[in-house]
Amino acid sequence: MDQKRYEIGLAKRRKVLGGAYVDRALQNVDDFNRDFQRLLTEYCSRERSILNLGMIAALGKMEEFATHVRGALNNGLTPNEIRAALTQIMIYCGAPIGVDCFRVARPIIAEHQKAK
Repeated sequence: MDQKRYEIGLAKRRKVLGGAYVDRALQNVDDFNRDFQRLLTEYCSRERSILNLGMIAALGKMEEFATHVRGALNNGLTPNEIRAALTQIMIYCGAPIGVDCFRVARPIIAEHQKAK
């Protein structure tokens, strides 16, 4: 494990997902999932946020999608960049998934913009 990359990733993960979310995940670390949590922590990035939105949308996991829309905003993606990603998701995954994604993302983005 690269300790410096882990610490940077942990700070980013807390910023993106919130301290409570990360603390809950890390409280459940054991021998079985330790490496998984380490990878999640070391590899947080803006670009991965875009990929996560596409993959989670394709799976149709809208609750997790909502978490990652918040994370993407906290990770530096703009509403316009998220809109562009959602448009691509709609093109490649179909209109029903696109509709769900826009429906889920819209209030999250509105809330984020009010908080600024």
